[in-house]
Amino acid sequence: MVVFSKLATAVLGLAAVANAAPTATPRQGFTVNQLSRQAPKRSINLPGIYANALTKYGATVPTHVRDAAVHGSAVTTPEAEDLEYLTPVNVGGTVLNLDFDTGSADLWVFSEELPSAQQSGHSVYHPSDNATKMSGYSWSISYGDGSNARGDVYRDTVSIGGITARSQAVEAAQHISRQFLQDQNNDGLLGLAFSSINTVSPRAQTTWFDTVKSQLDAPLFAVTLKHQAPGSYDFGFIDQSKFKGDLTYTRIDSSEGFWMFPATAGTAQFNAIADTGTTLIMIDSTIAETYYSQVGGAQESYLYGGWVFPCSAHVPSFTITINGYDAVVPGDHINYAPVAQGSNTCFGGIQGNQGLSFSILGDVFLKSQYIVFDSHGPRLGIAPQA
Repeated sequence: MVVFSKLATAVLGLAAVANAAPTATPRQGFTVNQLSRQAPKRSINLPGIYANALTKYGATVPTHVRDAAVHGSAVTTPEAEDLEYLTPVNVGGTVLNLDFDTGSADLWVFSEELPSAQQSGHSVYHPSDNATKMSGYSWSISYGDGSNARGDVYRDTVSIGGITARSQAVEAAQHISRQFLQDQNNDGLLGLAFSSINTVSPRAQTTWFDTVKSQLDAPLFAVTLKHQAPGSYDFGFIDQSKFKGDLTYTRIDSSEGFWMFPATAGTAQFNAIADTGTTLIMIDSTIAETYYSQVGGAQESYLYGGWVFPCSAHVPSFTITINGYDAVVPGDHINYAPVAQGSNTCFGGIQGNQGLSFSILGDVFLKSQYIVFDSHGPRLGIAPQA
């Protein structure tokens, strides 16, 4: 099963990018707040979250993780996870609640082209009168637990916070596997990685941010995700009230289409990606093992598909250093969720990256930081949240 709000896919390699047309009127920066939505009771597949993140970046999913994900051996409905945090986006005249994902570059949505039963509970995209179907264009995604989706592509208007991209590529779902239907609050995903990894075929399309950034006071956006609370996205400006001290900046290597930068944990140096569309921290397996050696009873479980530990265990903080700045992740963020309802065993928010050449810093990391994604450079700024 899939937690849809944490899913995306990315195809590495440079591709030609088709430009959408922004509106002509320049605007100031703006903030868009996430919505707090009461989620219907459903199972959350913890190893599925892990497997899907590995698949997203092209890693091999270990057999025991895949088995746990496919067979649903680790599911939970933890009270702390009953809320979802989504962002309203006007797509072709319909407001959809989307997950913003800095680890992918696609804008795909539930659409009227789905069977009516699959539309139930969702707001769906209806192409506007001015929309144009892109003949011969398509998209397709698949994930580590076997879930998948595919569809066709339109050009249409997409507005966030008063900023409108006209002739923006919108990927309309025609088929969605049953796993996606679990999350009835989430109507799709908006990618904020670099346009080079957009998955539309035969020609990659421009992201919404790349389309509109010339309208902003500065070509950047900043992310404030919160632990068990709605967060916000600032577009075109930096909100000084949301962080403490000064921002530390580091260079971004965008050659693979991601917001990738150098980082350190202890004495280990590695490249990392800041990814709002991934739940977990996924780091070199040796670093994960060293960290969990500090947690009493922690083990890498074949049954549960990842690192687990007693829910009552003391879970220490975890520090990642970025250009001299120590980003501290509180231990209660790493104690992610019980592996089953009423279980005393908890799934860890830090997992191994299974041999990837980089680490993935998902929401478990981001929810303690204010992060600036600046396309000028490009560069990434970081500071502790206020």
